[in-house]
Amino acid sequence: MSLDLSADPAQLTADLIDIRSESHDEAAIADAVEHALRTQTTGFEIVRHGNRVLARTAAGRPSRVILAGHLDTVPIADNVPHRRETTAAEGEVIHGCGSVDMKSGDAVFLHLAATLDDPRHDLTLIFYDCEEIAAQYNGLGFIERELPGWLDGDVAILGEPTGGLIEAGCQGTLRVSVSASGQRSHSARSWMGDNAIHKLGGLLTTLSGYAPRRVDIDGCEYREGLNAVGISGGVAGNVIPDDAAVTINFRFAPDRSIEQATDHVREVVTSSPSGDQLTVTVTDAAAGALPGLSNPAAAELVAAADGNFRAKYGWTDVSRFSALGIPAVNYGPGDPNLAHRVDERVPVAQIHEVHRVLRNYLR
Repeated sequence: MSLDLSADPAQLTADLIDIRSESHDEAAIADAVEHALRTQTTGFEIVRHGNRVLARTAAGRPSRVILAGHLDTVPIADNVPHRRETTAAEGEVIHGCGSVDMKSGDAVFLHLAATLDDPRHDLTLIFYDCEEIAAQYNGLGFIERELPGWLDGDVAILGEPTGGLIEAGCQGTLRVSVSASGQRSHSARSWMGDNAIHKLGGLLTTLSGYAPRRVDIDGCEYREGLNAVGISGGVAGNVIPDDAAVTINFRFAPDRSIEQATDHVREVVTSSPSGDQLTVTVTDAAAGALPGLSNPAAAELVAAADGNFRAKYGWTDVSRFSALGIPAVNYGPGDPNLAHRVDERVPVAQIHEVHRVLRNYLR
């Protein structure tokens, strides 16, 4: 499909939705984005790297703003091509897979690249693949490892859905498996066994009563959460189990490192009844990102958005930029609670508002 970058960004959103781009299948949309950038923009160096498309100016401006968005979506659920409707509650909306997460954000970035005259910042645009699946496939990670110079900048804006509010930084995430061991026996002679599932009971009670922190950083309140998200165990209906495990997810404020978060989870597990009989194994971890709103470039963006900002609770790729010392925020149209749903939809008015704010910020 041919994309018209000068078209209304809402129409561009619809056009992007109509290009199927499930994770690992982004070649068609990357082709369309690359062709549009090469034929409809001026002053950009453009590079194709796998299914990633990168573009940047070099006009000698005193600062550089990175606009980054992923091109992939979750699996389509009979919601492509797009459709439009108007409701009393939401006004005009565009339905379709990726409308929220995050083709409307991509559309705004592409429209700005083609229509913004003489921006006061140099710009870097990064459109990448495989954000919706395991981190090992994430296209931004490949860029970080293989083209690190493209991630240099003073502030990064990711077009993740935020309902049109700036969401600063992000919380870290840690997953651990807490396992217990016992001794099998026939359930009719349970006293001859040692029930591994029962050893997890005290930990579940501790997690149920856990009081999470609330942390204020740069005016953003982050709310931690420590929860059991999975449990396994059992052999048969007449066997005392000798093995059981509970999976715990810790969403931690960005003032903690992964190591500090891990130590905290271990302390909670150890302090629970039977905690000394439990084994903690880290299965997945990703650091959070400090909001960095005190940085002048980030503060200017907040001012352009009339001071409307809040903390980002979920993990996003802003963490990658924060680790490089670059302040990063999430800012895009669409309610994140609608992402990945069959009825995923974005209000046209939010697309226009995000476009207005970013245009004023950049010019």
